[in-house]
Amino acid sequence: MKVYATYNIKGGVGKTTTAVNLAYLSAREGRRTLLWDLDPQGAATYLFRVRPRVKGGAHALVARRRPIEDAIKATDFDNLDLLPADFSYRNMDLDLDGTKRPVRRLGQLLKEVSGDYDVVFLDCPPSVSLVSENVLHAADTLLIPLIPATLSMRTLEQLTRFVADSAGRKPQLVAFFSMADRRKRLHRDVIDAAPPRGARVSTTVIPALSIIEQMAEHQAPVPVFARTSRAARSYEELWADVRPT
Repeated sequence: MKVYATYNIKGGVGKTTTAVNLAYLSAREGRRTLLWDLDPQGAATYLFRVRPRVKGGAHALVARRRPIEDAIKATDFDNLDLLPADFSYRNMDLDLDGTKRPVRRLGQLLKEVSGDYDVVFLDCPPSVSLVSENVLHAADTLLIPLIPATLSMRTLEQLTRFVADSAGRKPQLVAFFSMADRRKRLHRDVIDAAPPRGARVSTTVIPALSIIEQMAEHQAPVPVFARTSRAARSYEELWADVRPT
């Protein structure tokens, strides 16, 4: 089972749209795919038309009072399941802190369903927290969307150090530019600049297009309602760059 996490310290950079579209593309290729919406705002859950509720909340999952498989919901798409968000996830740090080996609990939970899925995506909230440390231990690949701006590159440097300083296994870091507008000189300059040491930046660039924003209206991934669009092709290129071999 291969675990990806879409993560950035900053919010509003395209984590959820990336997780939703890549999870769909993974499932479309026939891989048994699970997306876990860890963000209490529940955007990914909304986009897949699932109610943002987990019986017993975060505490029931973290404390193993409810099997993780009982919380998983089917989506409208073959091979693609969802572990929904719940507003109680806002307190997940406190729930994790009360467990043994608190930075490894999410990874332990995922092992319970490792025989059921080929690929797992974790859609993460924008924070540096105990949940973040769990994600670092659980993920094989960290997908880091970046808006092409100077502060975003600074955030990538901070995130690279955060991963380097964390204990235990280190995920592969793959950054990529998101919400990019090449008409802007700053965006072009940042995209063309060399990445910081320790991070790989994909050559795929996700453009700033209104059709990506329309995911909320359609409640579906871009390749479902705009299969031949530039946005759909961009996500397909990104998936081709990072998918399991």
